[in-house]
Amino acid sequence: MKRAHFSPALFTFLKELRRHNNREWFLANKGRYESDVREPLLRFIGDFAPHLHRISPHFVADARPVGGSMFRIYRDTRFARDKSPYKTVAAVQFRHEQGGDVHTPGFYLHLEPGNVFGGAGLWHPDSGSLRRVREAIVEHPEKWKRATSGRSFGRDYRLTGESLKRPPRGFDPEHPLIGDLRRKDFVATTSFTEEDACSPAFLTTYAKRAKFATEFMEFLTRAIDLRW
Repeated sequence: MKRAHFSPALFTFLKELRRHNNREWFLANKGRYESDVREPLLRFIGDFAPHLHRISPHFVADARPVGGSMFRIYRDTRFARDKSPYKTVAAVQFRHEQGGDVHTPGFYLHLEPGNVFGGAGLWHPDSGSLRRVREAIVEHPEKWKRATSGRSFGRDYRLTGESLKRPPRGFDPEHPLIGDLRRKDFVATTSFTEEDACSPAFLTTYAKRAKFATEFMEFLTRAIDLRW
């Protein structure tokens, strides 16, 4: 019988961390973080690896506790007004092998009380990558429309992220896909519930949703000259 990766204890811990976001509380409850959040995330990452490889062998599921696919619980507060030391979400990103940070193509999982979702795409890309994606949309409009309106993708995902208020420089403001050309992020998200996340079937469900985004991810990855 399949065993669930995540449990309600993960969401309970994050709720309590939101109320007690300080070093003393975290250290007193670090054992709970490790057993209820960190270890389940690392196990999920390891178990998702073969599913990811079947989508594309050039994306990585790295189950190392530091420097891998799991986001750190510690916030970088150096330039932030909010000096709370810990993140109150649990998250992982499965990045392209040639990408070193969150601004390269990737699949994403976000676990937060009342807000569980998966993601796929390119978030806050650099200006060169952004232009290449826009040029690819202009050059291959039908391929882009198929990638973003396929039956399964269109049912389970929605495009999100920031957009320019005006058409980007150098692109036809009357282009039929100008709404997409104005995008600054090329990200799609798919929603889950906490109950979904705690189900023994969640790994399979998440892997299926990730597969639905294959054409979308392939378009973006090839557009910025990375291997698919």
